Amino acid sequence: MDSRNFPISKTIAATIVSLEPGGLRELHWHPNAEEWLYFHRGTARATVFIGTTNARTFDFGPGDTAVFPDNSGHYIQNTGDENLVWIEIYKSERVADISLTQWLALTPADIVAATLKVPLSVVSSLKKEKQILIKGSK
Repeated sequence: MDSRNFPISKTIAATIVSLEPGGLRELHWHPNAEEWLYFHRGTARATVFIGTTNARTFDFGPGDTAVFPDNSGHYIQNTGDENLVWIEIYKSERVADISLTQWLALTPADIVAATLKVPLSVVSSLKKEKQILIKGSK
């Protein structure tokens, strides 16, 4: 929910996310606001990256909260056997995120391959459409 579907909401936006067991909320970042989370059901592991060498991994369960600074790369993995459900809240009029995979896929493939030192075929296989939730193998 944000100002696009609730026009009066000019200072807060939110989403409710449900992720299957073993699933992953892909690596992404939010360019316009911090992400505040409340974990409602299930268990999760999340890693947040700030800067070039600063990363922390946390485990979460029902009732836990977290804050990811704006522009910090992060992902969330469902580590349990039931759907993981959490609420995301942003001090912004809209929810905005940038997917690492999509960002790399839309960058010239030869530049990405050379920078990451991976074969061009790997870069060419990246999906150009945002894959917000990736299904698990459980």
